[in-house]
Amino acid sequence: MLDIELKLKELIKLGLNELGVNAELNQIVIERSKDKSHGDYATTVALQMARTLHKSPRDIALELVKHLNADYISKTEIAGPGFINFFVKSDSLSSIIKTIVEQDIHYGESKEEHDERINVEFVSANPTGDLHLGHARGAAIGDCICRLYKKANYKVTREYYVNDAGNQINNLAKSLRVRYHEALGDNSLEFPEDGYHGEDVANIAKILVQEVGDKYLVDSDESFAYFRKRGTELELAKLVKDLEMFRVTFDVFTSELEIRNAGKVEKVLEKLNPYIYEDEGAKFLRTTDFTDDKDRVLIKSDGSYTYLLPDIAYHQDKLERGYDKLIDCLGADHHGYIERMKSSLQILGYNPNTLDIELIQMVRLFKDGQEYKMSKRTGNALSMKELCEEVGVDAVRYFFVSRAASSHLDFDLDLASKMESSNPVFYAQYAHARLATVLEKGKDYELDLEGKELNHEKEVTLLKILVDFPKEIAQCALNRAPYKMTNYIQKLATAIHEFYTECRVIDESNTSLTSSRLALAKASKIVMRNALDTIGVNAPEKM
Repeated sequence: MLDIELKLKELIKLGLNELGVNAELNQIVIERSKDKSHGDYATTVALQMARTLHKSPRDIALELVKHLNADYISKTEIAGPGFINFFVKSDSLSSIIKTIVEQDIHYGESKEEHDERINVEFVSANPTGDLHLGHARGAAIGDCICRLYKKANYKVTREYYVNDAGNQINNLAKSLRVRYHEALGDNSLEFPEDGYHGEDVANIAKILVQEVGDKYLVDSDESFAYFRKRGTELELAKLVKDLEMFRVTFDVFTSELEIRNAGKVEKVLEKLNPYIYEDEGAKFLRTTDFTDDKDRVLIKSDGSYTYLLPDIAYHQDKLERGYDKLIDCLGADHHGYIERMKSSLQILGYNPNTLDIELIQMVRLFKDGQEYKMSKRTGNALSMKELCEEVGVDAVRYFFVSRAASSHLDFDLDLASKMESSNPVFYAQYAHARLATVLEKGKDYELDLEGKELNHEKEVTLLKILVDFPKEIAQCALNRAPYKMTNYIQKLATAIHEFYTECRVIDESNTSLTSSRLALAKASKIVMRNALDTIGVNAPEKM
């Protein structure tokens, strides 16, 4: 496979060596030419080197181009004060077609294996109710980060932290107890003040009646423990099922309760002890000795732990499992969490850069130009499952990652439902379906994987975008930026539609050209499918 930009950088580096300059590849900038008359690629390296060589950029460019000869370059030109423009031979670009077709689903994957072991924790919703839109966006972004890491050949583990200890689980058990009694015809119990009113709790109560009958109608420690344990199991199973529908799976589920029961909280408390002090009966951790803006309570005056202490134990547990990098995908309201956790890890002797936190901003729904909040069925906020039922998993996943995690997202239900080019999901999927249709029509033609006849402007543009895919994967993974992949997908879709519209793919009077264009269509279809897969969106054959 010919990586044009890398080849040009290497060529320029050799040219600079001839001029007495030892430059690094990352210092050499190659840009895409926006105007076809200015070539395919350009560099400003002559301007960069003016001070080093004590010459005008144009004189440097004139000397440098003498050394910039390669079999994939048709010509070089100097423009303006010293820009160097490169015109690439079309057959050099078209060599990518064979690579794509041969590698198929593996095209875009990095050949360089990264030794770093990465743990990405995301969703981690309390098992007490349905997944809301904040969870859904976190699921989409976290899953896409993992898909990109995997494609870029990183060792990545997807982890869900189950908050199955603490007050929220007690409140679930109390709520479930009331609904269980009600399912058995006893309406005498008062619903807890901080209870969970969701329909799912009532449904789980009915399952418990089927499983144990009226065994736990009489309140006891045993019955309460049962409601806690079984209620958590069933709520978690429901969340996992909904996430699988959303095409999100996990490698590891870690239980907070198990962390506590294994004595890991007490062990970490002992390690933190030199930085702990007492004030008004509560125990504080001196995180201000590091990067936090205030010290944090670890143990309340009543002796109970704050959520921070088991969280520190959990992060140490992950690091003890051998991960080199921890990434937490959290809601935007966790901004203060970043420095307190990094400071805590420093106290334990870890590099604070071991932990990165992706803060994910909120989602607002709009319908008919108005903000849309309520579920028609329950009267509560729309759940992830309901949104997917309304507009489809593909649309929800695509829109949820189409902006940076740090940006608020306004989700237009009307746009997401449209079967037209204004809907970016439809636009991308239709590009794939179009190619599938033309390949089916041309199935009796032999494909020219060398792409010998490809020299139309739209063909060359499409080829350049196909060449870029592995680099895009690597950059999106490195920056944990799924939204950049949606930008690439839109660029690819535009190039496909323009190629399809302006270049007659099947021309019975020109078999050679048809074979080349069908090969380009096949390669483009593969790359569109692979790109959509990195964000968990289907690539339909028909629409």
